[in-house]
Amino acid sequence: MATHYEVLGVSQDATAEEIKKAYRKLARKLHPDINPGAEAAEEFKLVTRAYEVLSDPDKRNIYDQTGNENGTSQGFGGGAGDFGFGDIFEQFFGAASSGQGPIPRTSRGRDALITATIELQDAVKGTVYPLDIETAVTCPECNGTCCEPGTHPETCTICRGRGQVQRPVRSFLGQMMTLETCSACRGHGTIIPSPCRECQGQGRIRERVSKQLKIPAGVATGTRIHLAGQGEVGPGGGPAGDLYVEIDVKRHAVFERDGVDLHAAVTLPMTAASLGTTVKLDTFDGPQEVTVEPGTQNGHTQRIADLGVPRLRGGGRGNIVVHINVETPTKLDDEQRELLEKLASLRGEEFAEGRVENRGGFFSRLKDHLNSR
Repeated sequence: MATHYEVLGVSQDATAEEIKKAYRKLARKLHPDINPGAEAAEEFKLVTRAYEVLSDPDKRNIYDQTGNENGTSQGFGGGAGDFGFGDIFEQFFGAASSGQGPIPRTSRGRDALITATIELQDAVKGTVYPLDIETAVTCPECNGTCCEPGTHPETCTICRGRGQVQRPVRSFLGQMMTLETCSACRGHGTIIPSPCRECQGQGRIRERVSKQLKIPAGVATGTRIHLAGQGEVGPGGGPAGDLYVEIDVKRHAVFERDGVDLHAAVTLPMTAASLGTTVKLDTFDGPQEVTVEPGTQNGHTQRIADLGVPRLRGGGRGNIVVHINVETPTKLDDEQRELLEKLASLRGEEFAEGRVENRGGFFSRLKDHLNSR
C-alpha cells in the first residue's frame, strides 16, 4: 500500500508548501466536477486523506514515527477537533459537493395555544366548552394547490425542476462550480403561473372556526388538553399543527380548591356552636346537611366524603372539608350582658382566666390540622 507521501507524489522531507502545492494539483485533476468517474473519486479520497495527515505537523510527526495514521487521536474521519475529509472537501468546493433538491411547497402548520376559562363547577362535573378561534384553514377555492382552478404548477425552466442552479466561482484551485438556490422558483423546482386569487397562492386562508371542546371532570388551572391536528393548516395546504387548550378555573364564592378537596367555611354564633345545630351547604351535587355537635370549637373541621373533585387519573373523588368558625358577640345590650354574666356564674367562670396549653394541646392539634391538608 502506497504511503501518504507516494500518494501525493512528494518526498518524505517535503516542505509544508510543497505538500500543499501537490495536493492542489491533484485535487484539480481528480475533483468530481472535473473527473466524475468512480476511480477518480476513490483516488481523490486517498489524496485528501494523505493531505489531512501530512498538513498537520503533529499528525505528520506521529505518522513518520509509526507509519500508522491511527496514532493520532482519532485517525481518518477524526473526532472533536480533528479536520476530516468532509471538512476539507467543503472548504475547497463548498455546496457543490451536495445537492439538496427542490424545496417542497408544503410544510406542517404551526401549533396553537389558547385559554379556556371555566367555572369551578365545570371543573368538578365536566362540561362542553365552545371554542371560537381564528386559524389557518385549507383554501376552499384551490383546495391547497395554490393554483387557480384549472391550472397547475409548471416546471421551472431556469433550474429544470432541480431547485438549484450552478454558478462558477474562482478559487485557488481555479474556476469551480457551486450550487445555489434558484431565484426564479425560490428552490421549489416549479413555478405557479396563475396563483389562486382567494389565498394569493398560499394554499390556505385565515377564518374563524367554531369547535366544541369536551372538558373532562377533574381539570385544574394549568391543565392542557391536546387536540392533535386541529391547529393551523400548513403552507401549500400542508398538514395541520396541533391545538393546545389551557384551562383556567375561576375562583368560587364558597369553595376553595386544594387538589381534589374542596374547602368551605361556615360561621356560627357562639350559642349555636354551644348548643349544636344543622347547617345546609349547597354543593355541586345538591344541598347537604352538616350536623354541628354541641360544644363545637372554633377551627373544627368536618368532612363530607366523596363530594370533592374527581381525580383525572385513578378514579374516585376528593372530599368537602367544612371549617367551623365560631363568632363571638362584640356588642351586647344590658340584658344580654346580664344573661352572659349569669351563665358565667353558673359555670363558675366569673373570674375565669385564659390558660397556656402545653405542646400536647393546641400545638398538637394545629400540627394535625396542617398535616391533614
